[in-house]
Amino acid sequence: MKPKIRSLPALLIAACLLSPIVFGEGYMSWYSSFESISLPAITSKSQTSEGSSTAILSLNGDAQISADNSSAAQLSSSGNFLVTEYKLTFDGDGSSTTGADPTNYETYDTFLSTPAQIHYVLYDDEVQITLHVRASSASSGAPDAGNYTASQTLTVHWLGP
Repeated sequence: MKPKIRSLPALLIAACLLSPIVFGEGYMSWYSSFESISLPAITSKSQTSEGSSTAILSLNGDAQISADNSSAAQLSSSGNFLVTEYKLTFDGDGSSTTGADPTNYETYDTFLSTPAQIHYVLYDDEVQITLHVRASSASSGAPDAGNYTASQTLTVHWLGP
């Protein structure tokens, strides 16, 4: 019996269409977004103000998170600045559940200079990531009154399975 040449293109097309199902395809996307963080007012030189926001990242492979270390990430108001620090925590530990080791508070300009490594655990396709921010006045005195704003940008890089 001679093989039919006409069925070969159909088999190739079917293999291309089914390969992501059979072999799996990597994915990573934000399931939810970080909301704005409002910090309590700082009313004295020794006071620290903290807040946080959580988002969920869906993925099926390892990833890493880095941060924008530009001046946009420092809390400022009309030329006045606060000491601005960030850290990340995760709902998973990266060994029994998808996640990573928590980071320590770092100043805005050094935060995640070494990216945080998210380790994927099979069948745990989501990791809850919490961004924490801490503000305090500079050692020179109490901060000027006003609304201070900053914008921290986190970038997730796919590392794969």
